[in-house]
Amino acid sequence: MPDVTSANLRRILDHQRATFLRAGPPDLKQRRADLRRLKAEILKRRIDIVRALKTDFGQRSERESAIVELIPLVQSINYMIRHVGHWMKPECRHIAAYFQCGKAWVVRQPIGVVGIIAPWNYPVSLALVPLATAIAAGNRAMLKPSEFTPATSSVIGEIVQAVFPPDQVSVVTGDGEVGAAFSALPFDHILFTGSTAVGKKVAEAAARNLTPVTLELGGKSPVVIEPGFSMQRVADRVAFGKLTNAGQTCIAPDYALVHESQQQAFAAAYQAAVKKLHPGGYVGSPDYTAILNQHHYTRLSGLIRDAEEQGAQVIRMGSDSAANHVLAPVLILNAKPEMAVMQEEIFGPVLPVLTYKNLDEAIAFINARPRPLALYYFGEKHAEQNRLLQRTVSGNVTINGTLLHYVQDALPFGGVGESGIGAYHGKEGFMALTHARGIYKQGRFNAATLLQPPFNKLTDTITNLLLR
Repeated sequence: MPDVTSANLRRILDHQRATFLRAGPPDLKQRRADLRRLKAEILKRRIDIVRALKTDFGQRSERESAIVELIPLVQSINYMIRHVGHWMKPECRHIAAYFQCGKAWVVRQPIGVVGIIAPWNYPVSLALVPLATAIAAGNRAMLKPSEFTPATSSVIGEIVQAVFPPDQVSVVTGDGEVGAAFSALPFDHILFTGSTAVGKKVAEAAARNLTPVTLELGGKSPVVIEPGFSMQRVADRVAFGKLTNAGQTCIAPDYALVHESQQQAFAAAYQAAVKKLHPGGYVGSPDYTAILNQHHYTRLSGLIRDAEEQGAQVIRMGSDSAANHVLAPVLILNAKPEMAVMQEEIFGPVLPVLTYKNLDEAIAFINARPRPLALYYFGEKHAEQNRLLQRTVSGNVTINGTLLHYVQDALPFGGVGESGIGAYHGKEGFMALTHARGIYKQGRFNAATLLQPPFNKLTDTITNLLLR
């Protein structure tokens, strides 16, 4: 990978842009070939990828890495290969009667060079799905993986170098200063995945160049549980969503809103569900992931301690290891809005539980806070479900489950407000990284010519007709 300086970053960008302008947009055959070669290299390096992830996290399930990183990535590439030809087709548009004999259509034009900034929590899929999307859209790309997962970033660099020439895709690595310099480059689009705080800085830097951005951020994604719904089903699916990658997931259930009559029932069912997922414990487990580093382990421990000091009932469901930054699942009952655990995105295996008296109270609680990246509802009452969906605003929604909206390639994925700007995945990703170029071809005869000078009474007649 190249030496990372601001000047060198700009040289890479300028070289890619010049090559893009000289070569023109790739055709469908080339795009599909590039995507197939990327997929083949990913599968070839599958063992290297999961081992690198384990190295960076210290303890990360190799099976889980394959399931949550590689399967969504490969299936997303497959989806693009199948559908990109349809997305590329020109789209005919309506022509008003007085422009008849003319034609209008829209083509999706590659925008040029896309800057991709990937996070550390899913450092493979959240780097390479955006990259594959940029390739499907006909662009070139510069990719900056997270500095917090160096082993994985190295493998990503090797995969990219094996598939693409540097004037098509280039990987650069470095710390926050490099990230700031990267964000300040005059890309044609920036796709960033990470925290809201850093996303604001990326947007500010991009604004200086009027660079459009897609920001995939985070937030506190609530779970709303309808009274009377099967607590076992709820607990099994919330535990799955919360403990995948030890809660280090941007769309993980962040807190649960349970009817006041069912808090204890939920607590009992959740503890049973957690034990069923990880019957052998957590420290040294081949199926449980550690917190990325000591900083985040200490941060999470502080959130738990603050809740306990403010009177919450803290239920610890296993042994921890500070040395290996392994944090066992924690349930926090009687959580209060003013607690630190309810003030910031948790990003760990800690689940606060709050109670509500009626659905309107739950809706008001959600709406009083920044709009979440995900919303989860468990229930069978369609009127209640529809009221929640109509009166809240969030990113995507999974009903009677968690996380699985993310892997629906036909759905856009993105947040709103503090949880993000724009969306990608599938067709929406293709559209985000292309320009909708409207084209009109004037016919030999056109009523619009009657509205040109010299004006006369016929001009007045036609004007009056068109102003009806």
